[in-house]
Amino acid sequence: MLPKGGEVVVNGTQTPREAAQYRLEATHPGSPAPRPDLPGYTHFVRTAEDAGLDSILISISRYEPDPMVTAAALGMVTEKLRYIVAYRTGLIQPASFVQQINTLSGFLNGRVSFNVVAGSSPEEQHSYGDFLGHDDRYARAGEFLEICNELWSQAGPVNYRGKYYQMENGAISTPWQSPDRDRPEIFVSGHSQVSKDLAAAQASCWLRVLDTPEKIASEVAEMRSRGLEVCLRMGIICRPSRVEVLEVIDQILDYIYEKDKKLNLPNRLDSQMYREAAAAPEGAWLNENIWAGFKPFCGPVWTTLAGKPDELAQALLEYKKIGVTQFILSGWPEVDEVEIFGREILPLIRAAEE
Repeated sequence: MLPKGGEVVVNGTQTPREAAQYRLEATHPGSPAPRPDLPGYTHFVRTAEDAGLDSILISISRYEPDPMVTAAALGMVTEKLRYIVAYRTGLIQPASFVQQINTLSGFLNGRVSFNVVAGSSPEEQHSYGDFLGHDDRYARAGEFLEICNELWSQAGPVNYRGKYYQMENGAISTPWQSPDRDRPEIFVSGHSQVSKDLAAAQASCWLRVLDTPEKIASEVAEMRSRGLEVCLRMGIICRPSRVEVLEVIDQILDYIYEKDKKLNLPNRLDSQMYREAAAAPEGAWLNENIWAGFKPFCGPVWTTLAGKPDELAQALLEYKKIGVTQFILSGWPEVDEVEIFGREILPLIRAAEE
């Protein structure tokens, strides 16, 4: 995942505590997060490309720059790295969105994917002018993606009359351009049944947060049987020893408790994922390598895979065995974890796969 603006230290080092401060104060007035940080972003994506990563997720919120424009800029400074652009349906018409992402595909030779975000924080949705409830947002996202997929199919003018969108003789002349796909890879995230049904109907990959293999195996099997890839979203802490892993966790928790838990994070309890996170016990190890203690403060995507390189390589391979095909990782700090992943974990995974 792309770091926040101002988070990356280009020439120097950063502690996990400092990374936590940038991440968790990103919504505060005066944070550098909303400002485009081309030097920091460039350093990070080049590091990620050199480390052997495939893609970078660029998130969307009112607290950071526009992800589509950011992907265009970063695509110009990398050669192989793909960009997963998170975008909220309801902020733009489907035809305009297809025109934008098709244009981006031409610049980046198809190195762009799309993460559908139906919305999670009512407060933030309202600030964008969107007042639909949870299930209605997913229903609207279904219509949005149906129109997008019809435009990408190029079967002729698109005529559509739905509850949320209408189109008459719709067509986009700028084509989607890619050597290996006829449209962007589409990720749909969420834990609710409506999110799963939307993914199965209109997307290529279902995205959920990390949990133990035993707990999610049946869900993964279900979604694979419906023709989808499955991606896990997680934090990652990799260090040479268990003691060093715990030191990183302690640094982050020290910062959180120093702030007395009053971090003014967005209220996202309209999301099933965030409701589950709010109910999670603090300090919980779900198994030997899954730390859930950040969830009540940072949200469900910060359920963290933590351990030594060989432990994490084995853990990722266990998820592959149950059908998981992709992972989106975030670290403390991001640059350090990317370098460690490419140097210490990825070679072990590749060797095991041979």
